[in-house]
This record gives sequence, C-alpha cells and structure tokens, in this order.
Amino acid sequence: MMMKDLYSAVDTPALLVDRAVLLRNIENMQKRADRAGVALRPHTKTHRTPAIAAMQVKAGAKGITVAKLGEAEVMAANGMDDIFIANEIFGDLKFARLRNLAAKVRLSVGVDNREQVTAISRFFEGAPGQADVLIEVETGEVRSGMLPGPGLVELAKVIAAAPNVRLKGIFSHEGHTYGAEDREQCAAFFRKAQEDTLGAAEMIRSAGIPVGTVSIGATPSLLVGGDILPGVTEIRPGTYVLMDAAQGAAVGSYDTCAATVLATVMSKPTADRVVLDAGVKALTAFTRDKGICSAPGYGLIKGLGGIRLGNLYDEHGLVYGREANERLSLGDRVEIIPNHICPTCNLYDRIYLVENGRVVDELPILCRGKSQ
Repeated sequence: MMMKDLYSAVDTPALLVDRAVLLRNIENMQKRADRAGVALRPHTKTHRTPAIAAMQVKAGAKGITVAKLGEAEVMAANGMDDIFIANEIFGDLKFARLRNLAAKVRLSVGVDNREQVTAISRFFEGAPGQADVLIEVETGEVRSGMLPGPGLVELAKVIAAAPNVRLKGIFSHEGHTYGAEDREQCAAFFRKAQEDTLGAAEMIRSAGIPVGTVSIGATPSLLVGGDILPGVTEIRPGTYVLMDAAQGAAVGSYDTCAATVLATVMSKPTADRVVLDAGVKALTAFTRDKGICSAPGYGLIKGLGGIRLGNLYDEHGLVYGREANERLSLGDRVEIIPNHICPTCNLYDRIYLVENGRVVDELPILCRGKSQ
C-alpha cells in the first residue's frame, strides 16, 4: 500500500526532486568531466530551472548550455553569465535579441549555414564585441548540423571572413546513442561520433582556421558509452541531473532517478483498472519500447515492482492489472518516474525539492515555456 499522507501538503499532480539524488548526480558527472580533463557545460533544457543550474555551476560546471534563446535570457537574468545556445536560430527578432543578450553575458550560438552567419554578422555591426559561434557537426542523429566535409570547411571560411563574427569552435550531439540496442552499440556510436567531430575540427584547422572548443555530449553515451577521446574539450549532457525511466534503463538502476511525479489514485472503476490524476498534461506521452533506453508504457511507479502506466489521457493515467488494483486504494499517492524528464519539467511551474519524506524547498521553473 502507498501512504495517503505522502507529502500531504502538496497537491497532485506535482513534480518532486529528491535533493540527495540530485546532488549526487551533479557530483558524479562533474567528477567524470574532471577525470577526463574536459569542461562540463550542462544542458539546462532538462530542468529549465535557474536554481539547479546554479547548483551545477557551483559544483564546477563551466557555464551552461540551453536550447533556446528564451531560456538563455531567463538564465542570464538569474545569474548565469556564460551561456551556449546549442541550436540554430533564425529571424530578425531573434538576431536582435541575440545581440542584446550578448552585450550582457558571455554568449555563443550554434550555426550550420551561410545565411545564418551573414545575418548574425549584419546584426552585430556596431556592437561592442563579436558574435561567438560554433559550427554544429552532424554525427549520426540526422537532425541539424553539417556533415564533416568540404561544405563544413567552406562555412568555417565564411565565418573567418565575416565581420563581427568569431568562430569559437565546433559541437555535436550524439543523440542517436539513445536508440542503441545495447551498451556495446552505444559505445560504438559514441566513439564514431567523437571521431567524426574531431575529424571535422582537423579539417578546419588544415584550412588555417583555429578551432578552440570541441564540444560533445549526450547522457547515455557519457554514462555507459566509454572513454572521452583526447581532443574533446567540453561535454554537454543534460538529462543526467534528474534522470528518468529511459536513462535508468540505460544505466541498469532507477536509484539515479531524482525526479518523480506525485499522483493520486482517484478511481478504481473495475477490478483490473486503476485511474491516477496524472495524464499527458502531467507526464507527456513519450514511450520507447526497445533499446538501451527502453521505457515502455508511460511511466514507472516506484515501489510497485515494475508496474507501469499503461495509457494516458489528458488528465487520466491508467494502470492495468489486478495486482495494482489490489495494492492501491482510493486516495493513495504514488510517485511516477517519468519516461522522459525534459518535456515533463516544462509542464510544471515549480519543483518540490524533497528529502527524507519532506519538502525542503520549492524551485520555480522560470524557463517553463521559454521556447521562443
């Protein structure tokens, strides 16, 4: 049976983060970076919470990574002064905001096309400093970024020749490691992605253009994928800080999962169906049924021996089976480990920081919705 008075002052659904696990995750990844002699620039799109970003920086992180300009603006307003937007942006409204923010903090942004570089150069005309950019290299995720080759070198030459723009380095994201079949394939994907990134850096250097930062990173590859290769200067994992059911599967333990969604049993309409008050709007509908990050169903219920949510509606979470029905009563509260924590955090206004069964702090998710 679950306890009805679990965090009784907190209404459901609510996002909880275990402080001890959170701090342990922060410490362990910082040690990983320190042992490899690389900078850690954590991707804060996972939590979108300046207070957690501050914990990461205090532990030794060299600045932060964000996915969107809106996130960068909020993080800057809350004390973060070294920010990399690991994404491409485009449009006059965004370029104007980029210039404005670059005047306040150390800021860099990803690029993967000539038109973007030309526009940034134009918007930074007359600015007190240059726009720092990093070229994105595509290494297997098949998303954004340039494949290593002549086109990438040509873009580096465009940047080198453009006024008001400075090439800070290159970056890649081995996101395809999430889909690896096992740890061996994850390690192979990770090594190849690093080799491609390092090879791209050498192509640019061979053209006489300096490359300082060589930045990589994804949580599964850094946790189970093997060594960081010499020549890499920076890693940018994000999910490691809170973890989730997918990452717990990758590392073989859910003890690293700091974040849970607190939900209440609100109905038991049949002997083999339990209804929770947490649906898509509390958990997202992410699911993954195979591979190293296998996360079937729609969330793992802590303390119920592997029982998962079997279906989600907007405001209903369905748990199927007589075992769950027998073990849960109306009013019971359960903690659900989300399958994918990054979009889950974006559904909440605050994190309840908990320790030893009690709420010790509330952390506002100030970047919630800041996707512009």
